[in-house]
Amino acid sequence: MKQLILMRHGKSSWDYDASDKDRPLKERGINDAHLVSKTFKIHAPQMDFIYSSPAIRALHTSMIFVENLEFDLSNFRINNELYDFSGDSVERFVHRLDNNLKTVAIFGHNYAFTSLANTWGDQYIENVPTAGLVHITFGVDDWSKISKGITKQMVFPKHLKK
Repeated sequence: MKQLILMRHGKSSWDYDASDKDRPLKERGINDAHLVSKTFKIHAPQMDFIYSSPAIRALHTSMIFVENLEFDLSNFRINNELYDFSGDSVERFVHRLDNNLKTVAIFGHNYAFTSLANTWGDQYIENVPTAGLVHITFGVDDWSKISKGITKQMVFPKHLKK
């Protein structure tokens, strides 16, 4: 069985004269990433690898997640294919994952993550919000064969705030 955790980056700032890849997280994005990762940690499966888009907002979100889950950084990589908004590049990336990896988390962007969560999961999601996490399980042992899986959990900041 394969498990995929899709995590959209936290809320980013448009207050800086920076390229899209260089936009930082807002304070809300940082706080939401901590909230979601700490909540996810309670029921998180053992992860084999974490990959992140090279965009600063995704990378910062992934580092918060790595820190809060006490994840070994030797099993973390940045991958340019995850800087994708359509989902096509992310889908190809996931289908080419090493089959020795059972559970993988990827950090990236919308529209890609909402589209893939709906393609692969069994629950319709209108929109994966910033700092939103979707955990999907698949009843196959080959990443290239994943198609429809089961949406095991969704952790969205708005559901965690009082």
